[in-house]
Parts: sequence; structure tokens; C-alpha cells
Amino acid sequence: MITGYRTARSRPLTRSLELSNNALAAVRAPVEHGFGHLKNWRVLSKARTDQKWTTALVRALLALTNRDVSR
Repeated sequence: MITGYRTARSRPLTRSLELSNNALAAVRAPVEHGFGHLKNWRVLSKARTDQKWTTALVRALLALTNRDVSR
């Protein structure tokens, strides 16, 4: 797991560490938003079926969500 750099009270982050944190945040944001959207689909909490069907359902929901978000 890759985590960002933290500042100490006595020492602020250098410019390169700030840029590293920004790059990491830019990569993490779409993934975090995707998980947030998936949590809104209540049907996933009731998915007690075959994994292949659930995977197909998640892919379809992501496609619908991405289409809706991109408008």
C-alpha cells in the first residue's frame, strides 16, 4: 500500500514531497469515487449469488454510473 507523506510540527513538507502527495491523490481519487458510487447501489448488499453474475452486475453498474457521471 502506498501512502502519502505527513508533515511534522517542526518540519513542513518539501516541494517534492508535496508533489508526490498530489500525484498520489490524483491516482486515488477516481478509485475512491468509484467505490463511493458502488456503495450507493443497494442491490450489491443483497447479492447472494454466483460470483460470475455478481461480477457482471458490478461491471454493468459501473458502466451505467460512468455514463451518468460523464454527462
